Amino acid sequence: MQYLLLIYDAEANWNAVSEAERQKMYGQYMDLTQDLQKNGKYKSGNQLQPIASAATVRIRDGKKTITDGPFAETKEQLGGYYLVEAKDRDEALAIAARIPSARLGCVEVRPVVMR
Repeated sequence: MQYLLLIYDAEANWNAVSEAERQKMYGQYMDLTQDLQKNGKYKSGNQLQPIASAATVRIRDGKKTITDGPFAETKEQLGGYYLVEAKDRDEALAIAARIPSARLGCVEVRPVVMR
């Protein structure tokens, strides 16, 4: 089954991390990605641009509204994701716990509807 691991953290927290620590975390991400690829668990994953580059589209009563930024005011923003293959929820949760940003924010684990 496929799971989407949504990585949330506060951009202010990430911006406060030293460049040396960022590079260390990027290395941990690369290690995790390579391990998931080697074990056939990796499907896709990317870091997202900052929320300042986001836009939200809504259609209400046939009228389109475009708003700059994310769809809701939150303390943490969606910063990236992994799409993984896992045998069950427990395995997906174990993979999510290995994501370096789980130490700064959180990782939401959602099963993907396969049709």
